[in-house]
Amino acid sequence: MLPILVDVAYPVVMKTTLDIHDELLARAKRHAKETGQPLRAVVEDGLRQLIDAAPPRAYELPDLRMGDAEAPDPLATYSWPELRDSHGRLSGTDAVEPDW
Repeated sequence: MLPILVDVAYPVVMKTTLDIHDELLARAKRHAKETGQPLRAVVEDGLRQLIDAAPPRAYELPDLRMGDAEAPDPLATYSWPELRDSHGRLSGTDAVEPDW
């Protein structure tokens, strides 16, 4: 493999060295010559196409459950308003109202 120097010009020009397989580099150079583009532009366009085509990954919350996973959910019998209004009472602590 032949290391090449690539200018990455989005949004600031940054130089970096990449190892690219000889066959792929030859094809990229040939494409650049045929299209009249600099090799840098061919590499940048290829990277943009690859990155733009990738679907965004959904964020997954980590599983932070505690206790027995098979046990019934102790909060399942409460509605959201009941949970909101009972803050502190369910945990055995006194709820503190903010001083707004």
